[in-house]
Amino acid sequence: MSTPTVQPVETDLLAQVVRGEHGDPHAVLGPHPHDGAVTIRVLKPLASSVVVQYDGAETALEHEHEGIWVGVLPVADVPDYRLAVSYDGPASVVDDPYRFLPTLGEMDLHLINEGRHEQLWQVLGARVHHYAGAIAPVTGTSFAVWAPSARAVRLKADFNAWDGREHPMRQLGSSGVWELFVPSVGSGTTYKYAILGADGVWREKADPMAAWSEKPAQTASKVFESTYQWGDDEWMAARPSKQPVASAMSTYEMHLASWRRDKTWEQLADELPAYLSDLGFTHVELMPVMQHPFGGSWGYHVTSYFATDARFGDPDGFRLLVDRLHQAGIGVILDWVPGHFATDEWALARFDGTPLYEDPNPQRGWHKEWGSHIFNFGRHEVRNFLYANALYWLEEFHADGLRVDGVASMLYLDYSREEGEWTPNVHGGRENLEAVQFLQEMNATVYKRVPGITTIAEESTSWPGVTQPTSDGGLGFGFKWNMGWMHDSLGYVEHQPVHRAYHHGEMTFSLVYAWSENYVLPISHDEVVHGKGSLLRKMPGDRWQQLANLRAYLGFMWAHPGKQLLFMGAEFGQESEWAESRELDWWLTDHPEHRGVQSLVRDLNAAYRSSEAMWGQDHSPDGFAWIDANDAGRNTFSFVRRAPGAPDVACVTNFAAVPHFDYRLGLPATGEWEEVLNTDASAYTGSGVGNLGSITGVEGEWSGQPAHANIVVPPLATVWFRKK
Repeated sequence: MSTPTVQPVETDLLAQVVRGEHGDPHAVLGPHPHDGAVTIRVLKPLASSVVVQYDGAETALEHEHEGIWVGVLPVADVPDYRLAVSYDGPASVVDDPYRFLPTLGEMDLHLINEGRHEQLWQVLGARVHHYAGAIAPVTGTSFAVWAPSARAVRLKADFNAWDGREHPMRQLGSSGVWELFVPSVGSGTTYKYAILGADGVWREKADPMAAWSEKPAQTASKVFESTYQWGDDEWMAARPSKQPVASAMSTYEMHLASWRRDKTWEQLADELPAYLSDLGFTHVELMPVMQHPFGGSWGYHVTSYFATDARFGDPDGFRLLVDRLHQAGIGVILDWVPGHFATDEWALARFDGTPLYEDPNPQRGWHKEWGSHIFNFGRHEVRNFLYANALYWLEEFHADGLRVDGVASMLYLDYSREEGEWTPNVHGGRENLEAVQFLQEMNATVYKRVPGITTIAEESTSWPGVTQPTSDGGLGFGFKWNMGWMHDSLGYVEHQPVHRAYHHGEMTFSLVYAWSENYVLPISHDEVVHGKGSLLRKMPGDRWQQLANLRAYLGFMWAHPGKQLLFMGAEFGQESEWAESRELDWWLTDHPEHRGVQSLVRDLNAAYRSSEAMWGQDHSPDGFAWIDANDAGRNTFSFVRRAPGAPDVACVTNFAAVPHFDYRLGLPATGEWEEVLNTDASAYTGSGVGNLGSITGVEGEWSGQPAHANIVVPPLATVWFRKK
């Protein structure tokens, strides 16, 4: 038999591989069977020798061209081999990345091309694999990135001393996906992609699909393999049958970094569930936990959509936090920002040298108000990236809902733009049809795949059908923030009581449209920052009156149709407005009047959750009836909440600074009504005016009701009466 010879490769192709410009380096590097032998090429710049070890034999490779080594093995089939590489010293035995098949299948690539890969995170990004091998088991990480206009992609990482020459990646067909499996690389590895753009410029980019990243101001991505064992089986088994719109939903919104400073995920998992359970909230809404470089953005300028915020620890730490919240019976809603993204040059912006994720039309791709890029909703791969990201947080981290930020800015082409700065759609209108398509696609997909969850739109206009099903032409959200209620009610309570009679309609107008959508009543972070002052400081009067106004307002809010959302700090009467750079003023809870507000919120949640009338028919006008909407002279509002099979609850709020004695209240039934809540109670440091625990309805029509009772309505207070 003749001695096998090396399968030749043209020098120009070798030079392309060395320069990192070859679109398929696996066609040159790695093992290549031919004529009953196997030629192996290895790219090891600066090596002094390379030896192939296989089946108890060794073959020394010869240097061929600028760091490429070559040799031929006298075997017909590719063996399970390793490389002994020396750099003028003892050899190190390593595996060869270029001996492995692609880690994405044809169906994966087809779905990516179609923009329909619902579990995109399972094929792109950095994923650890474990294989059996003839020599030894193989553990390594596959790196895959979508960069369709790139001329070449290299992998730079801590395992190659940030020298990407040794690890060029291959392009998989026409998918735009570049891939490389690197053996002996696992969780904790730090990496970036070096991308040769269509413009001939090399750029270093973090991985858009990374599950973890370095702490800011460092910008590299990190490999992460989850080993977390969930303990929320009971919660997850019950979730698919839940109907949030017909359930109690009292949400605590929070910014984790300023709730208490310098906490890890694990520390938050120890402290937060107990705090929220004590106060009785059903849900917590977390301002963005996705990786963002600038803390002052509060998380709304995201750079890594699939990575948890590294400031708190690793992704399994966040899983622990969600798990503990679920075990405490608390749902988790995440703020999600699909409308725009950060401009950092190492992240998504001009990712492959072209406007890949951002809309190339500056009238659509640049957000003037927020100084950020807007996603290209007309590109199906970008829509796929976003709705797969929504599924990722719901499925991988067991989140129970997504609050979608800035929906209004997505829906309108003229949002925050002057005349001449925007172009109408194909029908001549101002609606962003591609963004509408994305929102409908996202909502339809997540509700199909993850039953029992909810999506919530921050949408401040009168766009019709935000919470209507997509099958009926709606956007498909579960809820919409009621910004009109928020604006009107805060405007009302900021007036001195003596002037409120002239603004009475601001508190009743929300009931004109309360069932046009499924609403959340939001007192969010946006209302207590940028000079707006804390919720307490919005209230007029002296300190006692401010606290009483706050308690009365919260009692009214909890009774109003819609789900409640309260930003952290308001539950104990935070004095100063919120700032992300410091934690809440917890010292205030050492003072009885602030503990009183906290106690009220605890009792509000308890009374609310135990009274189905307060939430069972939030989505229907049948769950609400005015008793007296027109008592402007006494700054008083009274109404009934009801649900089938549950005792009615009558709610009375007095926004006057004086009590109303012998106040005749219409009631839907005679008999005893328990005073289940009085925001003026002495326990909350109120004045203690009340009805000694109950009232009795007697026959006699009043305010359109068949019965009535003469009651005492405390000053600046809300009182709830539940039928016994």
